[in-house]
Amino acid sequence: MDVSRNDTLSALANDAALERTAFLVEATDQLHKFLDRNANRIKDLGGLTLIDEDPDYLSIAPDGTFRVRSRYEDPDTGEWVSETEVVESASELIELFNPAEIYTAFAEAAREAAGFEPEPTATDDLLQTAGVPPEDSFSLATDDDEGYAAAADTWAAGRAPTLEADDEEGAAAAIYSLALDYQEKSQQNEAALLEQFEESVGKLAGMVGDLVIIDDEDERLILGSSGRFRAEVLPEDGDGEWRELTAPDDIVEFYDPTDVFGDLADSLAEAYPSVAPELADEDEAEGDADDEADDDEADHDEADDDEADAEAATGGADGAEAGKDR
Repeated sequence: MDVSRNDTLSALANDAALERTAFLVEATDQLHKFLDRNANRIKDLGGLTLIDEDPDYLSIAPDGTFRVRSRYEDPDTGEWVSETEVVESASELIELFNPAEIYTAFAEAAREAAGFEPEPTATDDLLQTAGVPPEDSFSLATDDDEGYAAAADTWAAGRAPTLEADDEEGAAAAIYSLALDYQEKSQQNEAALLEQFEESVGKLAGMVGDLVIIDDEDERLILGSSGRFRAEVLPEDGDGEWRELTAPDDIVEFYDPTDVFGDLADSLAEAYPSVAPELADEDEAEGDADDEADDDEADHDEADDDEADAEAATGGADGAEAGKDR
């Protein structure tokens, strides 16, 4: 067996998996922003049918949830069966459709609903629209030019915005606005992490059942048997009314995903000690130490009692001697 070749393939596979995860997080974040910006428009339109080509089907409802159609062959009858499913999260939709296909579907569905002609999407279509035969055309760009342009776009997209201000108050206002923008970005990334986790544990959570992560007087956090987080909190400005949190976007307003995952791990270790034997060993060692400390304290108390008894006996003997002398 060529060990070096296997190591190379393993490293390649791991790197590809990491890049896939990063792509899904970024694509989910981008789709979240698109849906948030257009939520009211989609609601006003009453939803849209984005793709309706048998067997493919995709639509968005006024509440922002998606409907997709899956087609499979029934192993018992041998017939093809179509089922429509509800997709509630952007991360799940990204797993099913290429992001470019989703945005293209939105564009085409909107233009069709408005009665516009389909937008040209390829070079031949553009030339036909302009009335120019393809054979009469030529390209001014070289491969190097395209490479430089792509690199410039990537560089510009990755640059942080440059803030400018004329005075101290203006600088504070600019920083304040930027802080809120980055807070929103952070929450969107955190929500995407929760969504990815929910999608990963969906089947396993059903075997474990509802798992209580936090249960305090003013908050409850649970990982449900469906694999979805849900919480109830008692906000300080809520006039004593509980607020229910079911969407990742809402949960990250009150919880840090790092704490959520850590508390979840602790709850699992407490409910199933075998999944974290190192923690069980630590608890056992701490218990033994506490028992030993208790034994030492008991021995110390017993020694103190013996010393007190001895002093009392000595005092009694001295008193008797004193009486005899009198």
